[in-house]
Amino acid sequence: MKHEGIAYGPVAGYTALLAAASAALGWVVTGKWYPVAILLVPVIGFAGFRLVRLYSDSIRRVTFMFNAIDNDDFTFRFHEDPRKVDNGMLNAALNRIKEIMVRAKMRAEEKERYYQLIMECARTGLITINDAGSVYQANGEALRIFGLPRMTHIQQLEPVAPEAYRVLTTIRPGEKHPVSCVNETGEMHLSLGCSAIRLEDRQLRVVVVSDINSELSEMQIESWSKLTRILTHEIMNSLAPITSLSDTLLHIDRTMNADVAHGLDTISATSRRLMAFVENFRRFTKIPAPQKEPFEIRELLGQASALIATENIGVRVEVEPADTMIYADRTLVGQVLVNLLKNAREAVGTRREACIEVRSYIDPQENVVVEISNNGGAIPAEVTENIFTPFFTTKPDGSGIGLSVSRRIMQLHNGSLRLTANTDSRVTFTLVFG
Repeated sequence: MKHEGIAYGPVAGYTALLAAASAALGWVVTGKWYPVAILLVPVIGFAGFRLVRLYSDSIRRVTFMFNAIDNDDFTFRFHEDPRKVDNGMLNAALNRIKEIMVRAKMRAEEKERYYQLIMECARTGLITINDAGSVYQANGEALRIFGLPRMTHIQQLEPVAPEAYRVLTTIRPGEKHPVSCVNETGEMHLSLGCSAIRLEDRQLRVVVVSDINSELSEMQIESWSKLTRILTHEIMNSLAPITSLSDTLLHIDRTMNADVAHGLDTISATSRRLMAFVENFRRFTKIPAPQKEPFEIRELLGQASALIATENIGVRVEVEPADTMIYADRTLVGQVLVNLLKNAREAVGTRREACIEVRSYIDPQENVVVEISNNGGAIPAEVTENIFTPFFTTKPDGSGIGLSVSRRIMQLHNGSLRLTANTDSRVTFTLVFG
């Protein structure tokens, strides 16, 4: 109570002085004591002036506070000591308002960081745009899909993804459009869906960008895995007794007709080939869960390159930065690298200027990228469509599971494996560790 009395002291004092002087003026005018009235007029003027001054000062402080808040400046603080200012209580109230606004701002920023984290963790691209095409927000997955370090306007997509740019300029809430685009990771088939949101009196569109290739490949892998588990079980149950029986009859201690012996030998050899084929099925479905650990990628690249290098074919390895670390299963990743390098060596064959290059770098999204390139000639278009399909092969003695297993291993590491260049002078497979 004492504090409030001190705080209101100047206002109460000048108000009381103004009331007393006004009453006295009325009394002396009624008594026609005009000389005294002349003395009271300056007192009334002084009290009124001070009250107006206090009012103007209060308005000025409130205006200053709102201007500062409007400019997102919360560094101000008013003096609250009533012995040094005319209205300490008003200053205390304004400081209290500022503290409430600061806490509200901090809560809003925390929510924004939370939603931003959710956006960045999403494995789907998200872009928030207005009707003019300005981008308010684009998460890391959207930037990765379009191969851009940042996005401020959808016009940036015109040179790299013209079809996606055209769709983004016209897409409306509730619509969904398929588009295709090509970037450094190869050709992609995308699905763009749109929703509406109102934020701070602005009508915005949230566009969801889905990589259909990635979704389909994961579904295909899962379907093939289920199929092969069933097939291997059924085929092995049928082949095992046939192989055993034919081998037993072939080695029976008894004279046998030549045609019968030849037939049994054919049955035995065919059964063994089928069992070897089934083992390839099992290899595809029995990829162990990655046992991840940190290690330098340079060492693993060097070991894999040494395994496939020959007298006529060398492998050039470039790692930037040299101490790049990845967190992965060393054995499984090594299997992928050896498989890709072996394919590269077979591709260059006996070419006179055979060249195999391995390049590792960190992309703008801070993913470790490994590119394995060769100059063995372009892969035919009818082959590229199926190179990651399990058991598809163009080699007479190939199993057709090398690339499909390699892609599955990369998916288990939350990464990807793609054919990113396919020309006569350069064929490149790219590994991205997410």
